Amino acid sequence: MGQKHLLLLTCFWVLSCALLLHASSDGLLRINLNKKRLDKGALTAAKLARHESRLRRRFYGSHQSLGASSDDIVPLDNYLDTQYFGEIGIGTPPQNFTVIFDTGSSNLWIPSSKCYFSIACYLHHRYRSAKSNTYKKNGETCTITYGSGQIAGFFSEDNVLVGSLIVKNQKFIETTRETSPTFIIGKFDGILGLGFPEISVGGAPPIWQSMKEQKLVEKDVFSFWLNRDPDASAGGELVFGGVDPKHYKGSHTYVPVTRKGYWQFDMGDLLIGGHSTGYCAGGCAAIVDSGTSLLAGPTTIVAQVNHAIGAEGVISTECKEVVREYGEMILELLIAQTSPQKVCTQIGLCVFDGTHSVSNPIESVVEKQKQGSDLFCTACEMAVVWIQNQLRENKTKELILNYANQLCERLPSPNGESTVDCHQISKMPNLAFTIANKTFTLTPEQYVVKLEQAGQTMCISGFMAFDVPPPRGPLWILGDVFMGAYHTVFDFGENRIGFAKSA
Repeated sequence: MGQKHLLLLTCFWVLSCALLLHASSDGLLRINLNKKRLDKGALTAAKLARHESRLRRRFYGSHQSLGASSDDIVPLDNYLDTQYFGEIGIGTPPQNFTVIFDTGSSNLWIPSSKCYFSIACYLHHRYRSAKSNTYKKNGETCTITYGSGQIAGFFSEDNVLVGSLIVKNQKFIETTRETSPTFIIGKFDGILGLGFPEISVGGAPPIWQSMKEQKLVEKDVFSFWLNRDPDASAGGELVFGGVDPKHYKGSHTYVPVTRKGYWQFDMGDLLIGGHSTGYCAGGCAAIVDSGTSLLAGPTTIVAQVNHAIGAEGVISTECKEVVREYGEMILELLIAQTSPQKVCTQIGLCVFDGTHSVSNPIESVVEKQKQGSDLFCTACEMAVVWIQNQLRENKTKELILNYANQLCERLPSPNGESTVDCHQISKMPNLAFTIANKTFTLTPEQYVVKLEQAGQTMCISGFMAFDVPPPRGPLWILGDVFMGAYHTVFDFGENRIGFAKSA
């Protein structure tokens, strides 16, 4: 039983499928999104993909990106946990392909008939340029690395059919190599990126930009409505050219895109039962990503969420050691009004570079020592935030240190997810993101994800750890858990994002 639970924790994956509908009488282009049940084979592939992602981050760090842009873009882990996909046609006459609609990338790619050495290509539909009357050769080679694997191929141009719209001469990638098990067992042929041109490989315009330039849509927006009801047949709807009033309640709150590439904006604090978690009180960056199923954010905050909802993670020895050996010293420095950013430097666990703490390179004589130094620095920085929060609550020293020690035990598992007791959901607190000075609340029923396996129900926290260091971080990724609760508008005409309660 424990092995089954571990498999679910490390390999959470919900496969989905979609049906393509024609443009409706209101001028909106609609694509229905439908979900499928968990697939054990898909879960195994997700586990392997996530392992690849961790190795890639270890060796390439923050220099790895989804695109060949000269801009320093933060690499997102697109786990493809939940796949919302639909059908498009490429060529004349159209050849049909099932694609994921992913706001975390910007290229359109599908398998090529010239893909000979990747199993994934043989298990999916392949594009045959010789059968299209509108095909135009390009031939430029390219490679894209996702969190879940890598694809390589070359560019071509052809007409792309989306619903009843024909996007002419769209530049896309014919893949000749797909290296991840994710692509082998995935129910999709390719990916249709909905991010900005800044992260597009080869300068290929995203499909929405081509729609805009060719004046195919009435309004320069697209919107997602995701149905999170696991028993509902409809998974949701993606709408190009506007919004459907039936998809949301009230009005949208809009925030400007602060950094083009991903759909990135500035957000504020995360509240647990109305109380600040501290770490993002001064602001954090956030990205809305339809290709990520959960909510990914700083470990410092996720550990507090886990503590509040009773989520079980892996005990961090380094974290507990820092609290035991340095907890009182951290407390005293904070009481003495020492800048929180410099506390871990004064203790000797980190080095202050003028803006933030970094791990001490002097102790990093060998790689093992370097890794240990990094862990203690990170643990110290988390402890500072936790202890500072408790000081604001005027708690005693004993209570403060006990609380920090408890949070060490609630750190997420190595793969990010943590389990919760399904019978305790009704007793869990509401959580809320602060966006444009408004609170966007998630109830326990919305942020706890239920999985079915072998007739048993298992619940996991919708929050997982994802740490991006300054200056690009701290960073949140608002995936399908958030987008399911809040109808999301991507306005590429005004460069803004809108949120309203889903209907």
